[in-house]
Amino acid sequence: MTISEKSAYIKGLMDGLNLDTEKAEGKLIAALVELMGDVTKKLTDVEDTTIAISDELDEIEEDLDAIEDYILDEEDEDYYDDEDDFDDYDEEDYEDEGFDFGDEETTIYEVKCACGNVIAFDEDTLEEGSIVCDECGETLEFTFDDVDEDEE
Repeated sequence: MTISEKSAYIKGLMDGLNLDTEKAEGKLIAALVELMGDVTKKLTDVEDTTIAISDELDEIEEDLDAIEDYILDEEDEDYYDDEDDFDDYDEEDYEDEGFDFGDEETTIYEVKCACGNVIAFDEDTLEEGSIVCDECGETLEFTFDDVDEDEE
């Protein structure tokens, strides 16, 4: 039995008793039944609003999931058919794909080519001794001497 049904049942009981609403006891009971009816209406409105908000939130969540799927490339998820395969994850499988896990401390250097292009490179490229400008194709060569910090 819902709250609305219980409230209606109690109102029916009161009406069936043929209480004299002119006497103090009858007025009190009639006022309490009326109050209970008003509270029941408000509670029903709150429940309906809550259900409507919940439905809207579900729709928003579905829309956000769709946006997330669109923005994030789902190729990463294709590596795993189910969550159990995630336990077999091996970081080495991703090293060639340009993933940066932030485990290494890497120094990034920059050099400005004669054409004005600024090229960023790491320690490995510096050790190779040269880099090709992707704008003009000029080869930039690096020479460096081991300099003690005390001499500087």
